[in-house]
Amino acid sequence: MITDKEFTLRLIRQLTQALEKLILDKPEESLMQKELDFDTLMRDIFKMSFTEISSKPKQEMIDMVNERQERDHKDYYEMLGNLFYFTGKQGQNNDFLDKAKTFYELYLQTSGIFALPVINRINEIKKALE
Repeated sequence: MITDKEFTLRLIRQLTQALEKLILDKPEESLMQKELDFDTLMRDIFKMSFTEISSKPKQEMIDMVNERQERDHKDYYEMLGNLFYFTGKQGQNNDFLDKAKTFYELYLQTSGIFALPVINRINEIKKALE
């Protein structure tokens, strides 16, 4: 039997993978890629829409992640980094890019992984925000 936490974590990982493919301009033809509905996905994960989540200050979003199990924090941070990076680039929204940078940095800290693509994105965001 799958629990709510496991289901949510699976959703987070699927969204992270879908966003990675979109960021790398390698979208698949799956329904997940074609109909990526951020509002619905955010409601499933955080119980609020993307608009509500994105309007929150960074610290409030970090606090929301910290309410989850510590072992899952890296997955949340990676997903949020990808989400704000993708939407920030598409809409040329510097607030979203700044949030993406923060979440990517937190992802690197919590995961302990040396992720060159994420580091490159952080550097790209820093240049865009200058």
